[in-house]
This record gives sequence, structure tokens and C-alpha cells, in this order.
Amino acid sequence: MRPNTLEEVARLTAGGESFDHCLANFLEEFYAAPDSLALSATPDLLGSQLGDLGRVQDAYLAATAEQLACVYGFSVPSWTAEDTRKLHRPWFASPLAALRAVLLLESPPAFRARNIFVSENALHRA
Repeated sequence: MRPNTLEEVARLTAGGESFDHCLANFLEEFYAAPDSLALSATPDLLGSQLGDLGRVQDAYLAATAEQLACVYGFSVPSWTAEDTRKLHRPWFASPLAALRAVLLLESPPAFRARNIFVSENALHRA
């Protein structure tokens, strides 16, 4: 199943599917037909079920929704501002210390605001 909403990404992840795979499939669907409804429904929190990794995923979903909303001129969904959608400690997409400076500089604003540091093209698809 290819998720059409971020809410579906969270549901599939909670059911045992790969977060990265589900998010990539969501992005393919979203870019094919951008729609604010794909971002608006509040995803269930993964942190309570998946621990630290789930908390990162919760913040990542919020950052994704905010970043896509800003790029496409949609209203930013209110659920993205919840404190449970932010990390208290920085998380880097790469464990390599040498890349951290690059990720600090490149990370899109919606990710940086949630203490998530990714490459500038983290949401791009080929």
C-alpha cells in the first residue's frame, strides 16, 4: 500500500512497516498530486510504541508536513506545533561526525526547528 497521507505513514509504521519506505512512497504520491489534505490529518504518535526511534519519527513527520506546506503554499497543520513533535536532543541523519557540520548548515528550517538535522534534499525524490 502506498500511503497518501502522513497519518497513513504513521499507521503503517506502527504496524511494523519501514518508516523510511512508507515516507518515500508517501512523497512519491504527494509530488504526483500535491494536496494539503495529505498533510492535515494528525498522525498517531509513534514514540509511545517505538521509544526513541518513534519520537524521531514523530518529529520527522511534523517537519515533513511543515516543510511541504511551506513549499506548496498550504497552511501548516496545527498538529505540527505540538511539543511531542519536537526533539529535546539533536538527531543527525548520519552518524559520521564529519558530516554533522554539513547537516547543521543544510537542514531545512522545519527540521532544524525540531532538532532534526538532515541534508537539504531529504524530501526530494528522483
